[in-house]
Order: sequence, then C-alpha cells, then structure tokens
Amino acid sequence: MREKLLEVLADAKPGFEFEGKTGLIDEGYLDSFDIITLVTELNEKFDIDIPVEDIVAENFDSVDTILALIGRLNGE
Repeated sequence: MREKLLEVLADAKPGFEFEGKTGLIDEGYLDSFDIITLVTELNEKFDIDIPVEDIVAENFDSVDTILALIGRLNGE
C-alpha cells in the first residue's frame, strides 16, 4: 500500500520526495489545491471515500499519517 501511495503522491507533486518528510502542509510542501487533488486520487486508487471532516492537516502530515487514514477508512 505504501508504494501505491508514493505513486499517487508523486503524480500529485512530481519531483518531490515525500518519504521521511513530516509537516507536509505546515511546511508548505502541499497546498489546498494539492490536497483536493490528492483526496480525489486517494478515493479512486484506494476505493475509499474520505469524508470532509477527515480533510485536516493532521491526516496529511506525512506518508505515515496518510497511510493511517487510508487504513482506518478501509477498516484495517
């Protein structure tokens, strides 16, 4: 699942190395447009539906927090 997520992130922000980074939103690596694009791609690629209340910085802080969100929405 991690590799699939990294592919989605690379498509959303080509050339940026996400692995090992934290504070993706707070540090300005991802902006609001990136998040909307990312939510759409995550919904499609992982067959999930990210509710509006889960579109918060804490859930998109790092690769690990995004994976945790996907896992929770998949019931894992």
